Amino acid sequence: MAGEPAVLVTVEATQGSVPREAGAWMGVFARDVVGTIGGGHVEFSAIEEARRRLRGEAGEPVRRYALGPSLGQCCGGVVHLRFEPVSAGDAARLRQRLAPRLSPVALFGGGHVGRAIVAALAPLPFDLTWIDSRDEIFPAETPADVRCEHSDPVQAAVAGLPATASVLIMSFSHAEDLDVVAACLARQRQRGDLAFIGLIGSSTKWATFRHRLAERGFGEPELAQVTCPIGLPGIAGKEPAVIAASVAAQLLQRRAP
Repeated sequence: MAGEPAVLVTVEATQGSVPREAGAWMGVFARDVVGTIGGGHVEFSAIEEARRRLRGEAGEPVRRYALGPSLGQCCGGVVHLRFEPVSAGDAARLRQRLAPRLSPVALFGGGHVGRAIVAALAPLPFDLTWIDSRDEIFPAETPADVRCEHSDPVQAAVAGLPATASVLIMSFSHAEDLDVVAACLARQRQRGDLAFIGLIGSSTKWATFRHRLAERGFGEPELAQVTCPIGLPGIAGKEPAVIAASVAAQLLQRRAP
């Protein structure tokens, strides 16, 4: 597909119930399609329209599609699709324009659950930094966009986290976990710019941590900023993949629209 002309189809605006939000896109080539605007008949119709334009047929830049019986769909909403011819020369501009908005996440801990969470978050709209005090703990192959960071002491990495980061804490050591939580609360006291502080563990672990953090001078309003255990309530199972799915869902639920 590299170098081939294409038509970029973008959801320009929506009304009512629709499969995808404004900004969703797909690239339509003569024989291939990259991305999706939601599937179903509206996507098939848009692909046909895009390929007509690839063959040189003219058309309005934006077309309205009502998601009703004529398209074999019952969503009841309306989407306005923009059709934009593009070429290889537009690649850099489009890469910047279409890049998804990523929410920063810092994951402390390279154990089994940490690895499962990395795998779960990698395809989702998160900018993930993976941190551990043991440099050798990271696997030889990690998802392309995941940054691995060695930090000793591990809590020293908290100061450099981006604003609005969500922090997940699950190191190999309860002592390290406690130090990371304390560093996060100290940052919250100073800057108040972390979006979420999540600690893996049981209610018993958190009761112990609350006592020790109170001894370090953190008050109840500050301790209330920590979520422990992490993950959505009601999802049972302690297998790493189950915990990872629950945590990923929790972060998506909290993610700003």
